[in-house]
Amino acid sequence: MRVVLYTGKGGVGKTTTAAASAVWAASRGLRVLVASADAAHSLGDVLEEPLGDEPRQLELKDGGRFSGTLFAVEVDARAEVSRHWGAVSDYLGQLFRHQGIEEVMADELALLPGLEELTTLLAVDAWAREGAYDLVVVDCAPTDSALRLLTLPEAAHSALRILLKLQRAIAGLVTPLARNLVAVPLPGSEVFRDAEGLIYRQLGKLSELISDPGTSVRLVLTPERMVIDESLRARTDLALFGVAVDAVVMNRLLPEEAAAEPFFAEWVRQQAARRDEVAEFFAPLPILAAPLQDDEVVGLARLQAHGRILFRDHAPEALLSSEPGLEFRREGSGYALRLPLPNARAEELDVTRVGAQLMVRTGALRRPIPLPRHLLGMDVSGARCRDGILEVRFQPSETA
Repeated sequence: MRVVLYTGKGGVGKTTTAAASAVWAASRGLRVLVASADAAHSLGDVLEEPLGDEPRQLELKDGGRFSGTLFAVEVDARAEVSRHWGAVSDYLGQLFRHQGIEEVMADELALLPGLEELTTLLAVDAWAREGAYDLVVVDCAPTDSALRLLTLPEAAHSALRILLKLQRAIAGLVTPLARNLVAVPLPGSEVFRDAEGLIYRQLGKLSELISDPGTSVRLVLTPERMVIDESLRARTDLALFGVAVDAVVMNRLLPEEAAAEPFFAEWVRQQAARRDEVAEFFAPLPILAAPLQDDEVVGLARLQAHGRILFRDHAPEALLSSEPGLEFRREGSGYALRLPLPNARAEELDVTRVGAQLMVRTGALRRPIPLPRHLLGMDVSGARCRDGILEVRFQPSETA
């Protein structure tokens, strides 16, 4: 079963691209679910179909059915938060209100940063595990929010687990005294139940989904400098957390014949140059080209035609490229860790050994990499980033 997530800078056409991919795949005979994980929820507008928080089967406007099946859904993030984190958010809201914070603000503060994105992905994971679909296509939020969505399970797991242990310890110490002396709201068993459910079960499932060989991200961009640069950074950040990118979609390309018009001649020239840059910068990823259409691409029929043009000789459900991931290998008496970080700049990387983990930071993101047991007695002897590969060497400790 394949899961494909589309993201890109706001306004590049990722929702249209995701919808066209799903419609075209369904017309080829696959069982497809397309889900919106973007709070803006424009998927229903693009499909020209009313959508809710449960998958709904769609048909072509002319009454003909797809040879496969197409379902669509717009995930209700607030409902998912209530389902997985309801008792915890209720308790936090009570705590904030006890501190004198106005009720509406207290309820907003109870939604921890990234929680809506996290629980949205939980819903996608549940549908993917049902086995009812051959392909799940996810229309993610714009790049920054999508990065948080895709990297949060691994980044949050350790922090939330420590917080839960600390919260349990404090509650065990202060509960008997606090109940007798003060009216501070204290967490009940249901708070720990929801917290443990999210941390120990759900986050583990999400990490499995994201790292699964059948899951990949496709970056949607337009031939504009800022958009390309943001997509390059996104590819690096996703690689840091082991999230595979299998293709790049260049959207809204002017046809070459437009160069015959003086007004568009320079645009076509710059577009060709940027297209060559994208092919070079994102190699070996395939570049899917989508032309600028003469009108909005909305409705199932137009989306199906757009998907046919976009994929041409490619199957929309195929894993279009497979890049290597994190690996450890033996080198003499030591070991080397190799982590692909395409387009990473050495001056922006920071590598630090912290106990049994290696902390790798690029830009604002930081990933803890647990070290295999046989490396715990070794020291970091060097690190370098060359040709998009971070390599960290370990040698036996001289003090061992």
